Formats: sequence, structure tokens, C-alpha cells
Amino acid sequence: MNKLTNDLSHVTEADRANVWHHLLQHKSLETTDPRIIVKGQGLRIWDQHGAEFIDAVSGGVWTVNVGYGRESIANAIRDQLIELPYWAGSGGTIPGALFSEKLLTKMPGLSRVYYANSGSEANEKVFKMVRQISARLHGGKKSKILYRERDYHGATIGTLAACGQEERAMQYGPFPDGFVAVPHCLEYRAQWDVENYGERAADAIEEVILREGPDTVGLLCLEPVTAGGGVIVPPKGYWQRVQEICKKYDILLHIDEVVCGMGRTGTWFGYQNYGIQPDFVTMAKGVASGYAAISCCVTTEAVFEQFKDASDKLSYFRDISTFGGCTAGPAAALENMRIIEDEGLLANTVAMGERIMANLNALMEKHKVIGDVRGAGLFAGAELVADRATKEPMAEAEVSRVVAEGAKRGVMFGMTNRSLTGFNNTLCFSPALIATPDDIDAITDAVDGALTAVFG
Repeated sequence: MNKLTNDLSHVTEADRANVWHHLLQHKSLETTDPRIIVKGQGLRIWDQHGAEFIDAVSGGVWTVNVGYGRESIANAIRDQLIELPYWAGSGGTIPGALFSEKLLTKMPGLSRVYYANSGSEANEKVFKMVRQISARLHGGKKSKILYRERDYHGATIGTLAACGQEERAMQYGPFPDGFVAVPHCLEYRAQWDVENYGERAADAIEEVILREGPDTVGLLCLEPVTAGGGVIVPPKGYWQRVQEICKKYDILLHIDEVVCGMGRTGTWFGYQNYGIQPDFVTMAKGVASGYAAISCCVTTEAVFEQFKDASDKLSYFRDISTFGGCTAGPAAALENMRIIEDEGLLANTVAMGERIMANLNALMEKHKVIGDVRGAGLFAGAELVADRATKEPMAEAEVSRVVAEGAKRGVMFGMTNRSLTGFNNTLCFSPALIATPDDIDAITDAVDGALTAVFG
């Protein structure tokens, strides 16, 4: 029992009466209890009623990469907080210095770590850096920021201006100027009938650059694998061409690794699957596996040097993240990395990723409502369709029923929802990197049962 209380009925009512939950229409709680997660161990979680579930989405939002119940991370946080809980980011701390050193050994070509406390905030830092570079070095030009349809970069007004998921941005405008969309690269929803689809999708980015004017574009911001927009793995040739285009027009490349970072795709970072060299990399969720709040904006030395000009009192990056100074984050992140290394979790992610893809492909042969299966490492999606021949998307309400049926079978998996008008139809899977073959089979067995229950 939790040390805070053994009265879970009181907790349920306190939650209903006082908590404003993320991403939830609270009208539903007038007739049903909120689900309170009270315990986690490994890949399993338990709610206030004692029901046990396999967590196939790592904390609901792709975060708890090394699983629940890691005493060594909790102890690292406890020990550090007793020693020193906080110091403003304008100064240094022992865990902040040591984690940055360790992190950069996994990111050749990058050399500076700026700490913050959420993915949205880390991405906002990049946008501010690019705008400051534009103001100081380009006379206000090269300030436009390109983002991709279906990608998501955060919940602030600035990051929503770069949101490729229109339903997430609806009702929150007007947004800042200078954010421009480029086409998505989902070949299953092909926009061009060509043989080399990846290269063609990248060329579409160049077309936007030429339309806007290369001297006005400062940054291209992309997820390595689109996450909440449908688990989209870019086609062959895409990333190499993107890199060429950015170099051709002197455009900085920002890879948003908030979801993919720290092993999710089987490499430390998703971009490392494609042999490219970004100028910025942001990360958050898996950095400390949810045990403490931390995010990072990592840059090249070339970017960093542009903020060192003693002759201009405003030349430095005039920004602060209050809780980027909390030492719990880097202390937890150091131990999180040690676990990933010592337990061989990158190799396990590759092996279990192959297993979940094989299982999902087998389900696609059995269930005609699965139109496409895609993924990288322990990050997979199954797009549901009402008609496989026409690729008509399954209605969001029907996909929600599948998720609910999965929970009835003891597995929590996710879906795209309230994001893409008409295309909230992809089931999402991202179990912790510690998943075993039995875990993977249990997850896909639950999917099989849920699809049968809903569609026959």
C-alpha cells in the first residue's frame, strides 16, 4: 500500500473533485471513476481496484523506458537531493556536468547541453536560438521555421505554431508568424506516385524552401520517426536527401527526439539510424524514464559559438528554465543510462522490435481492418481502416473501442487521438525497453482479441 494513504476510495474522490487531467474530457468522470494508477513494477501497473495491466505505452506517453520499480534510480535521486537539490542553471552542479559529459559520448558531432524540464520547453529553446541567430547575424532574415505535417513538438504557443497535427492546435491561435509546414512522408498515404518515394518526399521540402525563399528559412524541425502522428518511419533515402537540402541552403537541422531518444528505436537516438548529423537534438521523456523531470537541448559547437560575443551585451542566450536547475533530473538520467548500457537494452529493443513487428504483420494477415504496420525498435503502429482496398480510415470512435477492449484483456496500448482530422486511426505500441518475448506476445494477443471483439 502507498505510504501516503490506504484509503483509495478517498483518493478516487479527491482526484475526481480536484485534479484537472491532461488530454481528458472530464464530462466522462461524472458517470465513471477516474483510473488511479497506484503501483508499477517492470512492465506491469495496478490501478486502485487492484486490476493489473501490461503497460504497452511506457507510462501512457512513451516515457518509462527502463520500466517501473527501479530502486537504483530512486536512490540516486534521493542521495543527490540530500546533497544539493537545486542550483540555478546559470551555475553548475556535479550531476549536470557529469550527465552532459556522458550524454555527449553517445552523440558524436554535438558538444553542448542546455537543460530544461519538458520536451515542449526544449523545443522552444531551439526556436529562440534560431530567432536570435537570425536577429544578430542575418539582419532578421533566416527566421522561418519549417515543420512537417503530422509531427508534434509540444504544447506551448510557440511549439503549437510548429504543430503538424491540426486538432492539437485548434482553438489555441493566433500563433506567431514564421512557421511553415512541409509535406509528411507517410508512403501508405502517398502524395506522389513515384518509385523513390523517400527522395520525393524530401524534395517536397526543397520546394517549400524555394517558395518561401532560402534566405528566409533558418531551421527545419523534424521528428526522426513521427510519433503521435501515426508512427511514421521515413522511407529509404528520405533522411539523406533532407541533410543534403539543409546543407545546400544553409538551414539548421533540428531533430526532435523527445519520444525516440534514449533507446526507443534500438539506437541511442532515432536519427542515428540514418547516418545524418543534426545541428540541434532535443530530448525529454526517456532521458530519466519519468523518474525525474528533465529535458535537454543539445547543439553543435558551431551553434554554441554564435552566442559568444563579448562586444555585444545581448549576444548570449538570454533564457532560463527554472527547473532545469533541479539536480534530480541529471542524477536520474545518469543512472538511467547506466541501466540501458549494463542490461543491454538497446540490443533487446532491436530483438523485441523485430518480434512485435512480426506479430503485428501476422495480425494484419488475419484482420482485414489492419491496413498498414510500421515501426522501428520498440515503437510500432498499426493503422486501422474501414476498407483495405480504398484505405478509408477507421473511425476514431471504433479505434477507441479497440483500445478499451485491450484494457479489458489486461493490456494498455495507445492510439492517435484528437490529433489528425479524419486520421486518428493508428494503434500505438511502445513498451519499456525491458520487454520480454512473453510480454510482446501478450501485447499482440490482446490486440488480436480486441480486434476480434470489435470487428469479428
